[in-house]
Amino acid sequence: MSDIGITVLLIVSLFLILGSGVWIGLTLTGVAWIAMELFSSRPAGDAMAVTIWGTSSSWTLTALPLFIWMGEILFRTKLSESMFKGLAPWVNWLPGRLLHTNVIGCTIFAAVSGSSAATCATIGKMTLPELTRRGYPQDQIIGSLAGAGTLGLLIPPSIIMIVYGVSAEVSISQLFVAGVLPGLLLASMFSGYIIVWSLLNPGKIPPSTEQFTFTQRLYESRHLIPVIGLIGAVLGSIYAGVATATEAAAVGVLGSFVLSGLQGSLSRSNFKEALMGATRLYCMIALILAGASFLTLSMGYIGLPRHLAEFVTSMGLSPFMLILVLTVFYAILGCFLDGISMVVLTMGVILPTVQAAGLDLVWFGIFIVIVVEMAQITPPVGFNLFVLQGMTGKEITYIARVTLPFFFLMCAMVLLLWFFPQIATWLPGKM
Repeated sequence: MSDIGITVLLIVSLFLILGSGVWIGLTLTGVAWIAMELFSSRPAGDAMAVTIWGTSSSWTLTALPLFIWMGEILFRTKLSESMFKGLAPWVNWLPGRLLHTNVIGCTIFAAVSGSSAATCATIGKMTLPELTRRGYPQDQIIGSLAGAGTLGLLIPPSIIMIVYGVSAEVSISQLFVAGVLPGLLLASMFSGYIIVWSLLNPGKIPPSTEQFTFTQRLYESRHLIPVIGLIGAVLGSIYAGVATATEAAAVGVLGSFVLSGLQGSLSRSNFKEALMGATRLYCMIALILAGASFLTLSMGYIGLPRHLAEFVTSMGLSPFMLILVLTVFYAILGCFLDGISMVVLTMGVILPTVQAAGLDLVWFGIFIVIVVEMAQITPPVGFNLFVLQGMTGKEITYIARVTLPFFFLMCAMVLLLWFFPQIATWLPGKM
């Protein structure tokens, strides 16, 4: 059978099994089994056992459950309430006023979470009722929260960066460092949009009812000390070179327990809920990673990645056109799969093509994270849309529509990253 025929058969098999309701990890394993049994001489059972064990026992992957656990612990603290109190006095004078707490709050929490959904839910549980009570427009509250929530993937520590780093064999510490400037720039673009929108629609923003002196602002900033301290402990240990990503994750878990205890949120039930929540989420991710590793191995045995890379190379696409094609490809794929599945499912095929085009893999990792961010707010499988639907009761289509400006800002960020790659490569080059 030709390469095109094999590819079509495997894609059809993938969607048929997914459509039948089978878990994604098991689906990937099943497709890999079919590929090896039909088109390879190596026994599939032996290959599957060795690959899954090798993936599951990776030391680098240890950081993943720890960062997930840290986010679960912090989700159950009063962190978002404290952040709102600390941020509100500083943004009250900006056009858009307290809408900026969504963006800045998500930016700060992203630096201790690693998860887009957790960032969106944690900040949203405080800002949604508070901003609604104060009379801010619903579409801007929800849109800015959904868009800014995606920063949980870009600003380190990031779960998706760990997954990409393991899949592409790229330094996770370098990826974390590379995500800082793009994350801050994208957050600034979100706040810039809110400012422009507010200036064009001045009557839709409620007037300020509180005035703060500089001294009062400084005093209220005391509420930000816990989260800033935790960020400093986690990211500072990585940037200072005294801890690996895995060791920094352990520091983060310990710090989140201390913070939870000081805030009076560390109860037996909260501990159990955080531990079980982290266990369930990591088991799902680990199963997907194991299935994807087996699929990558089977693709290698039947030669599809090499043939695809040769095909793309023969098309004579410039690196810029390749990035545009991949942006559209991942945006479409995000309509059907979650971010982690997108990365692990495609890396085995995409990476040879990217390397043949001469693209830096750390830079490409940041590009991947941004396009996966876009997938978080594209229906019907956008995770942030589901989170906000559960919190607001609004229709998915409404939430997707009000989030559309932030989707376009992410598209603009991809272009900025291409024309100014130093945004992602400058800090890692200083390590």
